[in-house]
Amino acid sequence: MELCKDTIDLLKSTCDLLTGSKKRLFMAKTVNALGNGGQSKAEKLLGWCRSTIRKGQHEIRSNITCIDNFKGRGRKPIEEHLPGLIDKIHEIVDEKTQADPALKTDKLYLKITVKEIRKRLIASGYTDAELPAKSTLGRKLNQLGYNLKRVQKVNPEKKYLRQMPSLINLK
Repeated sequence: MELCKDTIDLLKSTCDLLTGSKKRLFMAKTVNALGNGGQSKAEKLLGWCRSTIRKGQHEIRSNITCIDNFKGRGRKPIEEHLPGLIDKIHEIVDEKTQADPALKTDKLYLKITVKEIRKRLIASGYTDAELPAKSTLGRKLNQLGYNLKRVQKVNPEKKYLRQMPSLINLK
């Protein structure tokens, strides 16, 4: 069975609109309709992956829909690579936290920088290469409920004499 350009464009655009198991089922039914050698034709003409087509055909035969493991993809959090890191961060940070002075929120503010926390983690036995970057540590501290704020230094009140209206007239 030969496919004209319009049919190829229609099949490609329809396939692009679908996702997951619906897409695999569409691909498998199309390949089955193409007949003998349909997988290789679909691969050459439509750019479809043969393993995806096979998975769709298997779903049709077995009448079971395969579930994709999207959560299993991507980078793992730092806690999985370094299991004791969060406890160590709590040890370092808890002595340097301060509650919100106005008591408007339950957030904890740090009197220590991420750079200093990283230095203390290295001093406690972690290597520089295995620890995450400062930005990652900062995000992790925010997730743990600590807000990184620059400690504002207290400015002393200046002792200027308040000019009285009677003193201004004397000049």
